[in-house]
Amino acid sequence: MEFRDGLGEKAIQDVMVKHPAIGEILNRFEIGCVTCKVGICLLKDVVAIHGLSKEDEAKIEAEVNQYLDSSNEQK
Repeated sequence: MEFRDGLGEKAIQDVMVKHPAIGEILNRFEIGCVTCKVGICLLKDVVAIHGLSKEDEAKIEAEVNQYLDSSNEQK
């Protein structure tokens, strides 16, 4: 998994504070990070540990990176 801006190396709670839309993307794939009370997992690990198919992992990666690209363009 390769997320733009080094986001894969950041704790999911920090990612979702700055980018709530990423929590929405994860929710669509039934990854419940939005409601998790711990939130210290790295984004790249959150996706990997949920046992998703390679196709779904690729979709998440693409959607997150597309979101990041579009949010960077708006700046």
